[in-house]
Amino acid sequence: MGAQSAGPLVAGVDSSTQSTKTLVVDAETGVVVARGHAPHTVSGGERKESDPGQWWRALGEALRQCGDAARQVSALSVAGQQHGLVALDAAGEPVRPAILWNDVRSAPQSERLIGELGGAKAWADRVGSVPGPSFTVAKWAWLRANEPDAAAATAAVRLPHDYLTQRLTGQGVTDRGDASGTGWWASATEAYDTGILDLVGLSPDALPRVAAPGEAAGTVHARDLPLPHGALVAAGTGDNMAAALGLGLRPGQPVLSLGTSGTVYAVSAHRPADPTGTVAGFADARGDWLPLACTLNCTLAVDRIAALLGRDREAVEPGGGAVLLPFLDGERTPNLPAASGLLHGLRHDTTAGQVLQAAYDGAVFALLRALDQVIDEEAAPDAPLLLIGGGAKGVAWRETVRRLSGRPVLVPQAQELVALGAAAQAAGLLLGEEPAAVARRWGTARGASYEARERDEAVLERLAGTLTAGEGLLRG
Repeated sequence: MGAQSAGPLVAGVDSSTQSTKTLVVDAETGVVVARGHAPHTVSGGERKESDPGQWWRALGEALRQCGDAARQVSALSVAGQQHGLVALDAAGEPVRPAILWNDVRSAPQSERLIGELGGAKAWADRVGSVPGPSFTVAKWAWLRANEPDAAAATAAVRLPHDYLTQRLTGQGVTDRGDASGTGWWASATEAYDTGILDLVGLSPDALPRVAAPGEAAGTVHARDLPLPHGALVAAGTGDNMAAALGLGLRPGQPVLSLGTSGTVYAVSAHRPADPTGTVAGFADARGDWLPLACTLNCTLAVDRIAALLGRDREAVEPGGGAVLLPFLDGERTPNLPAASGLLHGLRHDTTAGQVLQAAYDGAVFALLRALDQVIDEEAAPDAPLLLIGGGAKGVAWRETVRRLSGRPVLVPQAQELVALGAAAQAAGLLLGEEPAAVARRWGTARGASYEARERDEAVLERLAGTLTAGEGLLRG
């Protein structure tokens, strides 16, 4: 173990697109006593797929790296990448590789389904979200259309975290947070929508039971992992919901996550239903809601601009009038799937550092516009932005967020917030506490605070104007 523990031990698992991370945590103090990590592989090209068995093997490897601590846990929880389609046969074996969230081959099925149910507003009112290509319902429709034999052989459909929970416990169980990203769990009724399931030819019997917040999925039955037989297994949740638990979020606290893609979200007591599709109306893992917006182009896109300019990612310079919309992979928010990067306003005296700063500005601008739609009207306009993800460590990212948001910024010290949130869920189950309150007791959101700066309205106006004027080019 890496540290002495005062209370019972719990494990939190983050099964992401690229890897599995495990933390063994003291349930009383939040001290991380052991950690493990094992990589995943994802197929290339337009197919974004992974073998679910690889996730199970990676979980075993990551737990083995935790040594004796893993063998002493009293409870654990699995958080996983959202939206992925895991199709299982009657024996519980995958009929094909899992189709991941970032596989967009189902775009035609997404558009067709939106129309067949009466349009975007009908979906938002019923499900809470307009189902883009990432949503599981669109992926299932794609599978039926393109691989009918695989669809016919499917006896059970699971999300990535459900698959691991089922292998741990032998039980088909999910939670409301991850279920809310499928497109067939209706936030209006908090139940599977049989009309939508009929529309896509899927029996509700093929889906896992939705556990209530605070309810166990079961106990550890698997014999091939270094875990105590009979340890409690929480219902688990999606990765964004777990990060919200890991931060101990209260309603109205906005989060901006800077990763390969960018996300903005906040816990809300109000059920979201955005007919524009900008905001996904997710449920959280506690009983509230987690309105969330996602951009495709964040740290990776800005790093690519830095590489093109031959500059370090921190080598930004102020000034100049250049505007850069770094939509290098198309964009999800705003919804411009065929977009490419757009650079406007170059002059003879424009420097490379100013162009790089313009790339940061463009990426943060897209996130802040989405944030305005995510947070409730009653949320304080000067509430600190919690800045997380890999980009939160960068000075240029942090200062750009401060300058364009006009809000104070808090950068939590805690790392691996998804696994930490899963651990908090496990601790809440074990101790009979609300998991976000557990995370607050652990002090996970403590970190460096930065005061608000005056908002740079001139840059925001230039960005908004360029986005409007360049719409024809950006639509491809």
